[in-house]
Amino acid sequence: MALQPPPPPSISPRQMNLLRIVASMAWADGELALEEVDVMLDRFGGIFAQDEEQRHKLQRELRDYLMQNIPLEELVPKLQSDAERKLVLKLGYEVIASSARTPDEPKVNEDEAEAYQKLIDLLGLPPEVVKEMESAVAVPESHQGLIDELVDELERFIKG
Repeated sequence: MALQPPPPPSISPRQMNLLRIVASMAWADGELALEEVDVMLDRFGGIFAQDEEQRHKLQRELRDYLMQNIPLEELVPKLQSDAERKLVLKLGYEVIASSARTPDEPKVNEDEAEAYQKLIDLLGLPPEVVKEMESAVAVPESHQGLIDELVDELERFIKG
């Protein structure tokens, strides 16, 4: 019996592309950590949904799509603006920095660092923009401050 693809989610193709690029960063080390899934579902569910019920429904829909590991080379060319490129860079960096496979492993392992460098190369953003996006992730004093900042930025991008 063939696997059925998941039903199309209630987000736009552009939004789905953003999700898939960030998911491919999470897959860089060959596994998808629960913390990485939670970060992505929380961010995208909070941004794309209008209310709490829709947010939970969307998080369930999107979980299936996070399980698909699509190559960055197929996804990055579909980005339509510098704002999208900056956004996926920032979210991708946050996702790979959100978990380590073992307590003594660095937050960003070698595979993730390699995938992140590939993302940077494919995005073609100037080095100063890359540094700016990375420092925006690293700077907030608290993890909650980072989450709030990313959610605000995503909302401005999606609704703007």
